[in-house]
Amino acid sequence: MSEETDPGSTIFFTLTIDDEDLGTFNGCEGLSSTVEIEQRQEGGNNGFVWQLPTRVTFSHIRLTRPLTAETSKVAAWISSVTTGISRPTAQIAALRANGTEVARWGLIDVLPVSWQGPQLDPSGPAVATEVLEIAHHGFTDTD
Repeated sequence: MSEETDPGSTIFFTLTIDDEDLGTFNGCEGLSSTVEIEQRQEGGNNGFVWQLPTRVTFSHIRLTRPLTAETSKVAAWISSVTTGISRPTAQIAALRANGTEVARWGLIDVLPVSWQGPQLDPSGPAVATEVLEIAHHGFTDTD
C-alpha cells in the first residue's frame, strides 16, 4: 500500500487565516459540529415523533505543535484582536508527510480563543509546545 493511500500515515496540519500562513501543527482536535434536534409528537399518531433540526453548533478547534519561529505569526494575529475584532475566514489542511493534501476545511468568522505557550521547566526535558484554540461560526467551501 502506498503512502498516498495509507490512512495510517503521519498527518500534519496547516492553518491559514485570510491567506496568511500561520504554519504547520502536528495536532488538531475539535473539527466537529452538532445539530440540535427538537422532537415534536404528531397528533393522532402515537407511534411517530418528528425529529426537527433547530440549530447547528460548532466546537472550538485546538491546534498543537512544538514551539517554532512561526509562533510569532500566531502572536501577531492574536494581538490584532485588541485593535478591533475582524472575523476572517480560515483554512485547515491535513497533509501527509510528503506534503500531499488529504483533506481541507474552510472556517467562517474565525476568532482566537486562547493561546498556551510552553511550560519552561529546566527539570523536565519535554518538548516546548504551544496550543492555539480558535472559535468559528461554521464550515464553508474550500475552493
